[in-house]
Amino acid sequence: MTADPLANWSPHLSLGITGHRPCNSALSANSEAVGQELEALFERIETIRRELAGPARDVRLHDLLAGGVDQLAARIALEKGWSLVAPLPFGAGLNLAMNAGAASRADVAALCEGRGASDPAVEKRAAAIRSLTEAAHVFEIADRDEEIRALLDRTVDDLQDNPRDEQAARLLEALTSDNVELAGRVMIERSDLLVAVWDRNRADRPGGTGHTVITALELGTPVLLIDPSRPDNWTILSRPEELGHLNDRQDEGPDHLRLRTIVENALSPADGTPQNSAREKWRAKSAFGFAIYRRIETLFGGRTSGTGKARVSYEPPETIAAGSAAPLLAAAELSLGPENRLVDRLRQELLPTFAWADGVSSRLSDAYRSGMSINFALSAFAIIVGIAYLPFDLARYKWIFALAELLFLLAILVITFVGLRRKWHRRWFEMRRVAEYLRFAPAILIMGVARPIGRWPRGDTGEWPERFSRDALRAAGLPRTKVDRTYLRSVLEGIILPHVRGQRTYHEAKSSQLSTVHHRIDKSAEACFLAAVVSVSAYLMIEAGAFFGVVPATWPSSVAKVFTFMGVAFPTLGANLAGLRYFGDFERFAAISDVTASKLADVESRISLLLEGDESRLTYHATSDLVRTVDEIIVAEIESWQSVYGAKHLSLPA
Repeated sequence: MTADPLANWSPHLSLGITGHRPCNSALSANSEAVGQELEALFERIETIRRELAGPARDVRLHDLLAGGVDQLAARIALEKGWSLVAPLPFGAGLNLAMNAGAASRADVAALCEGRGASDPAVEKRAAAIRSLTEAAHVFEIADRDEEIRALLDRTVDDLQDNPRDEQAARLLEALTSDNVELAGRVMIERSDLLVAVWDRNRADRPGGTGHTVITALELGTPVLLIDPSRPDNWTILSRPEELGHLNDRQDEGPDHLRLRTIVENALSPADGTPQNSAREKWRAKSAFGFAIYRRIETLFGGRTSGTGKARVSYEPPETIAAGSAAPLLAAAELSLGPENRLVDRLRQELLPTFAWADGVSSRLSDAYRSGMSINFALSAFAIIVGIAYLPFDLARYKWIFALAELLFLLAILVITFVGLRRKWHRRWFEMRRVAEYLRFAPAILIMGVARPIGRWPRGDTGEWPERFSRDALRAAGLPRTKVDRTYLRSVLEGIILPHVRGQRTYHEAKSSQLSTVHHRIDKSAEACFLAAVVSVSAYLMIEAGAFFGVVPATWPSSVAKVFTFMGVAFPTLGANLAGLRYFGDFERFAAISDVTASKLADVESRISLLLEGDESRLTYHATSDLVRTVDEIIVAEIESWQSVYGAKHLSLPA
């Protein structure tokens, strides 16, 4: 995959749906009009999609398949040929029993075990859910199914010998709400727009329609809000505070322009392509001239034969699956199965894309940082060579030294011009962001976690890296799997913990390495200034000695040129070393890595505690939160790194 993967970038529109169940009075009183408005809304979205130039873009509807609005929207989406993705709050069997309204233990057992219910009304509802489930890409959050199933059996009304257990009913409601909220979070994180049919009466029940709406707005996902009493007068909200102004919008009518903007931005992002992406050629090794920065780190003790090489080889995208990512893929196959579509996506697309971006960004980093390092070195050499004729009494050949000085200065101008022209700084920033966003992608995808659209960072050099990374992760989609405790343990032990431990070790080593470089450059610069003080002081002592007759009177004139040379050379070297230290900002980067390592160490400890503790605590809720925490650490490190290097463009050394 040495070819540019950006050429195959294919965004898609991702929708979420939430709404009331048939028992809601506002919905039941106006269900036909709500259905018509959903049909019209989806048709308008489909029309916008067809009108866009370029290749056909996919539309995905994320749907929990609950009764009422969810199932209605799912059927409309399937009729339009859209993809249906179902993050279920329970395993498929238990989800069927819960949403079909099974009222007896026998029917609960039958539906959970894949048989038909004896109650015709229950079986009719179950058949509708089955047909949608079979047509959907299903992600089942089933880690607490046994607990929920036991509570459900204690709450159904089933003859006189099985009275309803009210305490169990309360526990069941709490657990059910928690799981529905989890599934809703999975849906929200993947949505460009959440369509919500909500009467605006309640928002305090976790997993309920109102609660889902508020959660989406808090996460930065826009919400298209349909009031079931006036379905044709929908509005689009982007912040939770706007809920307090809905009465002011009652007569404004549907916000068709905003809807078009959201759909077009999702399918054809305005900042959708990198500048001059054809330049991003993957190469197997760093260039010799681009290794100067690494050689400086080697010179000052930051890199040795044991910690790194000045010239490095990049892992080929075509071999990463059998190379460094082999243990990860083996763990993914153990969790999902070797034939799972997501495993294939990781092997064929995401991991090679990461390797490509990592190699390209590393080379651009070497070019940019080496270019600036060479500029600092050449500026010192230009001054030193320009006066090097003095100690050798070669004034008649001064033109040779002047010519050498001019060549050094011209080289600085050429390097600066080429670096600015080829945008080494900007391209490095962009490609490094892509690589870092995709580095943790396997764990994110396998756990069904995603970063909501409102929580992605905004880069100073354009947002296409964030958009590309988000679309690449979305394209892989949710794993088609059943998440139970065995699955969670397998993913934690085989994928998440090794990644966290490896990154923690890397940042600890990096912090130590950069601290060493900073300290030694600092000491070297101090030594140069001290040498300058000593040389000037020595000359003054010779002058004083000649004045008082302690040394021959001819000494000052005979050594003047040598000491003049040293008096210029040593401060010049010291100043350039200080400039290099400022440019490299080794101390701040060491601090960033130190903080990152500390955060990752805390997560590593939490993962170990979770794995070693009570099995009942090993839940999707806990595990997915840990994955989100790691993702936040990664993004915080990227933002800190950008804040340090963001303004340090390739320039003439001052």
